[in-house]
Amino acid sequence: MTTTHRLIAAALAAALAPAAFAAGEAKNVIFFLGDGMGPVTTTAARIWKYKEEGSLNMETLPYTARVKTYSLDAQTTDSAPSMAAYMTGVKTRNDVLAMDGNTVAIKPTASSSPAVSNAVTNCPSSGNGAASTTLLELAVARGQATGVVTTARLTHATPAATYAHSCHRDAEYDIARQAVPGGTGFNTALVNGVDVLMGGTSYFWHPYNASTTPKGRPDGRDLVAELQAKGYNFANDLSTFNAVPTAAGTKVIALFDQAIAQGHMSYELDRDPTKEPSLAQMTGKSIDILAKNPKGFFLMVEGGRIDHALHGTNAARALADTIAFDDAIKAAIDKVKTFDPTLANTLIVVTADHDHTMAFNGYGKRGTDPLGLNINYATGAPNTDVNGNNYTTLVFGNGANRPATRSALDAATVTGKDYLQEVAVRRGSAGSETHGGGDVMLFAGGAASKTFKGTIDNTKVFGLVKTAAGY
Repeated sequence: MTTTHRLIAAALAAALAPAAFAAGEAKNVIFFLGDGMGPVTTTAARIWKYKEEGSLNMETLPYTARVKTYSLDAQTTDSAPSMAAYMTGVKTRNDVLAMDGNTVAIKPTASSSPAVSNAVTNCPSSGNGAASTTLLELAVARGQATGVVTTARLTHATPAATYAHSCHRDAEYDIARQAVPGGTGFNTALVNGVDVLMGGTSYFWHPYNASTTPKGRPDGRDLVAELQAKGYNFANDLSTFNAVPTAAGTKVIALFDQAIAQGHMSYELDRDPTKEPSLAQMTGKSIDILAKNPKGFFLMVEGGRIDHALHGTNAARALADTIAFDDAIKAAIDKVKTFDPTLANTLIVVTADHDHTMAFNGYGKRGTDPLGLNINYATGAPNTDVNGNNYTTLVFGNGANRPATRSALDAATVTGKDYLQEVAVRRGSAGSETHGGGDVMLFAGGAASKTFKGTIDNTKVFGLVKTAAGY
């Protein structure tokens, strides 16, 4: 190649290369986390809602990556170290929450009087690793507004990894108090606290009451009242949610208690829209509040119940919650474009913390319901196993529903919201299905999003977001 040819080639390469971005280009960051939302879940949800040729809203974001999710000590991670890897850039052991790699998981124990399980944290004040700074804490340090929104408990591993630090994810009584400004156990890196907190309610926020189940905090603290005393608006249903103002500086603690005893919000298929806001509604209101900070904002939004449905091998609820999560992404993009039309100053990242064992099964016919029986693409008849029994398109590697002897399945039953898909390995009772160790997808759009590409470790996502935001 001549010198002239080399110069031409270099010029062409420079012209075709993505434009560089300035550090700090992303004034606003919205980090979406679909808990347990592996590739099969997104594919099945897309087909269920939009058919094979359609696209989820997250799939319209222009940049993609494949993310490795293993933790420091496990091929298959749990949500605590995987979300913490995104938030801190540090690999940790399973069950450890936003600490460093020296931290060993130590499970909390029950209090004695009154007796409440997991009420006593056993994390020593020193000698078992140290806290790792999170993206949300970096945003606070910059004077930005911050928010955490989830359909799970606010003290569950994914949301907690943004604002709390613990040697064990089950220390939720301790995790809750880390969010309360000025109180014992407060995470002082939050300064005046997270501005917007929305999710499922739970006994971790309420004082002990012997006549209720669950009974509440054995230390007697009413964390909601303490937050209200610090200027937080409280909401616990759709009416009070709608009444929350969106003026600059508004602080919110929203704990919705229409769901199950575990404190999570309702699955989308069970949600009463007259009583409980959708994830899209919570996301939109959060942006309305946070965007009024002239320095920008950091918002984490979790579709937390995707994971719970998958643990139960309940594909219908998993797909519906994936679509609800995807609707929240659209709501966020539409809302942000009202003040940042081209997303020039806003980075949107969508990913999952880990996979599950759900598989897309058989040579199914195009256009059929992925929740239904697997229909042969050539004959139009149900595909069958070696004993002549039909089977569903979606199945799981492990879980509870493995009959001793398979029999024919009813086409109407398998598409119902309560049907639990069959599994290959029986592990125990409903909810016992495990996470999967496969890689997950990441989608990105807006400011500095072009840096998200290739196959990357989950810890690298932290650095990309940090640089984009200029933290």
